[in-house]
Order: sequence, then structure tokens, then C-alpha cells
Amino acid sequence: MIFQFRGFKVMIDADLAILYGVPTKALKQQVKRNIERFPEDFMFELIKNEKNELVTNCDRLTILKHSSVNPLAFTEQGVAMLSSVLHSERAIKMNIEIMRAFARYRALIRETEELKQEILKLDAKLNQAFRFLLDKLDALHQNANEPRKPIGYKIDKNK
Repeated sequence: MIFQFRGFKVMIDADLAILYGVPTKALKQQVKRNIERFPEDFMFELIKNEKNELVTNCDRLTILKHSSVNPLAFTEQGVAMLSSVLHSERAIKMNIEIMRAFARYRALIRETEELKQEILKLDAKLNQAFRFLLDKLDALHQNANEPRKPIGYKIDKNK
């Protein structure tokens, strides 16, 4: 149900009407009544070539082939906005779920950022501990290379 037009991933008005449980005509009427809520990055009308491409690539939309009206294409933001201007029961429920999804998404991003900060702090502590250990190992290695003072009985080599 998602198509790519003009660099946007979009859904077509006929598919959205089915999803929201309203006739396509009613959907378009609500859009026209609330056109200020649908800037071009939310919704745009397909031109004839785009409509022909859509009908050619998608068999279920062949009904649009002989329609004199070009379909409307809604981006992700347009789909969310559409759910807020339609008054069907399904559209209202969908709008509520969209808002909940955005709230969960923001909470997840916040949690992810907090987790990232904790990981960075832990990484800094580990780096500090490894530096300390490496310094100690280097010091031991340098001490090992120094000539040792002999222990035990001394033998006079001149005799």
C-alpha cells in the first residue's frame, strides 16, 4: 500500500479510505475542508503520468484508470493528519494509536540516549583502568630489564 512518488513514500487516498472506513469521496471532502492542514510535504495530487504509473504497477487500482479525478498521495505525516480530520470510529482509534506510538517512540529515544551516556561513562572508566594496568605492566617490564644484583655467596673472580 506504500508507493514512492516525488521522493516521498506515500499512501493513496483510495487505500486510506478503506483503512479509515470512509468512502474516498468523504475523505477528499474532509481534506478540502481542512486543506491548510495538508502542506505539500503532507499531501499532493498525482499528475496524469504518476497516476498512469500507479495503475500500471498496481492491479488493484485499475478502477482509477478511467477516473477523471487524480488520486491524492499522503506522506507519513499526511496520514497522521488525515486521521485527525476524519470522524469515523476507525480514524479516531487510529489517531489515538498514532499519538501513543509517537509517545512510545520519544520515550524509547530518551531511554536510548540515557543508555548511550551510561555506556560512554563506563567506557571512560574502563579506559582509565586499562591505562593504569598498562602503566603498571610497563613499569614491571622496565624493572625486569635492569641488571639484577646477585644474591648468595660472592665468589672472587680474581683467584
